[in-house]
Amino acid sequence: MIDFHNHIIPGIDDGSPDSETSLGLIKGLQDLGYTEFIFTPHIIADTHPNSPESIKQGFDVLNAALDQNNLNFKRSFAAEYMMDDIFSQKLRNKEPFLKLVDEKVLVEFSYIQRPDHVEKISFDLQIQGYEPILAHPERYIYYHNNWEYNYNHLKDLGFELQLNLLSLTPYYGKEVQKITQKMLMAEMFDFACTDLHHYRHLQALQDAFTKDSLLELFDKYGFRNHELMKS
Repeated sequence: MIDFHNHIIPGIDDGSPDSETSLGLIKGLQDLGYTEFIFTPHIIADTHPNSPESIKQGFDVLNAALDQNNLNFKRSFAAEYMMDDIFSQKLRNKEPFLKLVDEKVLVEFSYIQRPDHVEKISFDLQIQGYEPILAHPERYIYYHNNWEYNYNHLKDLGFELQLNLLSLTPYYGKEVQKITQKMLMAEMFDFACTDLHHYRHLQALQDAFTKDSLLELFDKYGFRNHELMKS
């Protein structure tokens, strides 16, 4: 099982602050059945202005800690891109984005404000050959009214949708939990990930799921995470 959305690289965003924490988070997810990871720090202009270079440096630090502790598993890095003005500028300049695998790129929207020009941005992304995966769409409250149209519209624009597993619980609030159930019943989600930032997230995941129940969940709803696993 692969988790391709998390904030485990130490010290470069609002996730793990240090290598020791990163190791503990990884071990906790391994206990839940995860065998492969793609680490995805934020790239947000105002708060986390990471670059491929800074993410690679953080990944190297994490790799050294994993090697020192004899933790061997398939891992790589990409990023979670906020679709902000800087993202649009990079797109216009045809700067390369960090990809999860093949041409898939993980993106997110603001939680506060519905994004402008999403149709154009998604079109431009795909014209350049990228396949956008939208992180935690169930958490964008502004889409909850007329939710079926809004989320189907995003899928029609070419976005694949990635569920945060904790949205199945009341962790983000009952409204998010409720819309998540509706979207599941409508078979809208393509993938499911942890979006793990810290031990509170890990504890909530451990309280809600076991290795067996996660495997059953992935099988029941046909989440396609396995398509991103390295051969």
